[in-house]
Amino acid sequence: MARGRYFSEFAEGQVYESGGRTVTEADVVMFAGLSGDYNPLHTDAEFAKGTPFGQRIAHGMLAASISTGLGQTTGIFEGTTLALMSQTFEYKAPVLFGDTIRLRLTVQGTKPSSKPGKGVVLFRSEVVKHDGVTAVDGSWTVLFRDREPGGA
Repeated sequence: MARGRYFSEFAEGQVYESGGRTVTEADVVMFAGLSGDYNPLHTDAEFAKGTPFGQRIAHGMLAASISTGLGQTTGIFEGTTLALMSQTFEYKAPVLFGDTIRLRLTVQGTKPSSKPGKGVVLFRSEVVKHDGVTAVDGSWTVLFRDREPGGA
C-alpha cells in the first residue's frame, strides 16, 4: 500500500516542509567530482576570498539536488508519484559550507489528467536556510496517482 499522498488529497495552499540538512565541504567536493564542475568559487578557498561572498559557496545545483532528497523525507511522494515532469530553479542567495537547509513545498494548483486515476500537482519549491533566507526558489510539476474509483 502506498504511503504517499494521492492526487485528490492535494489542495491549493497546503504546505509541506522537510527537516533540515547541513551542507558540508564533503558534499561540495563529492558534487564537484560527480558533476565535473570544479569552478574555483566552489573549490578554491583562496580564489573565493576575493569574491563578493568572501568564501567558497556550495553549487546552486547541489542545493537544488539536495532539495529533491529532502522532498522525499516529507513522505508525500512515497508510492504515489508517477513522474517528476519539470523543475525550475532561481538562485537567490548563496548556500555556505555549514548552512542547514530545508525544503518548503506549497501547492499552487492541481489539474486532473485526461486519463483517469492520475493528476498533476504544481508546487512552489523553496530551499530555505537556517536563517530564514530563501536560497533557491522555483517550482516542481509532479504527476501523481489517484485513488482508484470507489477506493478509500
